[in-house]
Amino acid sequence: MHKEAAIRKPLILGKKTYHDITEDICRPIESKAPKNWYILITIAGLIGLYGIGSILYLLGTGIGTWGLNKTVGWAWDITNFVWWVGIGHAGTLISAVLLLFRQKWRFAINRAAEAMTIFAVFMAAVFPGIHMGRIWLAYWVFPIPNQFGSLWPNFNSALLWDVFAISTYLSVSLVFWYIGLIPDFATIRDRAKTPTAKKIYSMLSFGWSGRAKHWNRFELVSLVLAGLATPLVFSVHSIVSFDFATSVIPGWHTTIFPPYFVCGAVFSGFAMVQTLMLILRKAFKLEAYLHVKHIEYMNIVIMVTGSIVGVAYLTELFISWYSGVEYESYAFINRATGPYWWAYWSMMTCNVISPQLMWFKKLRTNLTFTFIISIVVNIGMWFERFVIIVTSIHRDFLPSSWSMFYPTHVDIGIFIGTLGLFFTLYLLFARYFPVMPIAELKTIVKTSSEYYKNKEDNH
Repeated sequence: MHKEAAIRKPLILGKKTYHDITEDICRPIESKAPKNWYILITIAGLIGLYGIGSILYLLGTGIGTWGLNKTVGWAWDITNFVWWVGIGHAGTLISAVLLLFRQKWRFAINRAAEAMTIFAVFMAAVFPGIHMGRIWLAYWVFPIPNQFGSLWPNFNSALLWDVFAISTYLSVSLVFWYIGLIPDFATIRDRAKTPTAKKIYSMLSFGWSGRAKHWNRFELVSLVLAGLATPLVFSVHSIVSFDFATSVIPGWHTTIFPPYFVCGAVFSGFAMVQTLMLILRKAFKLEAYLHVKHIEYMNIVIMVTGSIVGVAYLTELFISWYSGVEYESYAFINRATGPYWWAYWSMMTCNVISPQLMWFKKLRTNLTFTFIISIVVNIGMWFERFVIIVTSIHRDFLPSSWSMFYPTHVDIGIFIGTLGLFFTLYLLFARYFPVMPIAELKTIVKTSSEYYKNKEDNH
């Protein structure tokens, strides 16, 4: 049997047996939901309903209810879209890339991260739909000739590539997540006490019996999907960045956008995973499976991607100066010193300075500090998108058409509403689905659990 080096910290703490793993992860699903869960889902649901109300008001009244004007024709809607797509990146990356690299520490976080990906992409998809203004014509973005004859969408448009990229990404992520859940659904089906639960989980588990043939196919499909999902992770955010990079507007017209957007997406996605996992860990008493080692690994990823994002910011500043294009230089001077200086410096502080604190082992292994930083990073990444979008267009080539963008209550309502819907979906997932992969955790008990490691060392 393959034995891990003694120097490695165990991935499962305590004297956990195979049965304990099943018990610990099935407990939240099989026991009665705590009062806090009902309180949280009610709050999230109400916020989500407020967001839906704002969207319906927008569709009934028109895009004029947003704070857009003649100069700033794109603002919060696209900022929120890019922010949500970014958050949706970490899940598939954690699962697919770490699966291909055979990293066992991913088992503690991959299930919850994949669920986060799917819900975040759902939230992102809301924004392109509503910023068309006429949502009933949303099918125009698909490559079908519309009813005016053989008029096709423009295949040169980055917005059309967005539709392809995101729909492909969503479908692959959904299948990947669901395939991983099948063995666990079968476990819950076999343990179910009520006929209704047994019926639902047996439908969800697709007749899984745990035969060698089933496991063989399961592993094969997981590897194929991981291979498909990895390039998708890079392509999706690169294509989202083309929405800006293929234009000629100073501040957007730059070739660094694709890699820098991908790193920013991984950065914000990992931060969101930290936020959610630290809450789940405490709520479901999963400290034995998700502990300081996992948090530290994720913090290292946040630190590395945060540093890459910092280098990208400096590269942009250098190129704007080196290019000798006055408009390009002005776009960046205006970002740092113009009317939106507060957004620019918030972005710099949250995204460049805060991850550098992770160099200190004491801080990156501190759970409270990690939780605060994970929220700070996502605030910073939201500001980054806002700065890129609004500050590049609010001051045009003509000073006579300069204007400011101020969000209205509809802008704010829709954004806060998507947060509410996201957390509603996430709370439902945590209540009825296993938040960690039972079957996969069992594969590392013999090699990476504290109990077996100590047993081996004592022999």
